[in-house]
Amino acid sequence: MPLTIDMITIDTGDARKLAEFWTAALGTTIQDDWGDFILLAQASESGPALGIQQVPDATPGKNRLHFDSHVPDRLAEVARLVELGATEVGVHSVPGIVWSVLADPDGNQFCVGQLGEEL
Repeated sequence: MPLTIDMITIDTGDARKLAEFWTAALGTTIQDDWGDFILLAQASESGPALGIQQVPDATPGKNRLHFDSHVPDRLAEVARLVELGATEVGVHSVPGIVWSVLADPDGNQFCVGQLGEEL
């Protein structure tokens, strides 16, 4: 049986604060809260669950793993996420897709792309 990815976990110094950002960003709720580990309800049936794990030390430098999402209106979604507390880091493109790199309130980077968009 092949390996499947069922959950992505983000390390943080403040699990509650980061869970508040990600529940608002994903339009979901907290499914389980064990204090140092918070599991968000899946935002869609096909995607992996998201866990928020409190750790004593933040990871230095850029995170080595990030996730990408695709939306029909990248600029509107980036504006919404910035209003929730994200920071826009940069914009990149290849033929057929443009994506914005953002950082959540803890500095964890993620991408929001729009297929078919050109710079």
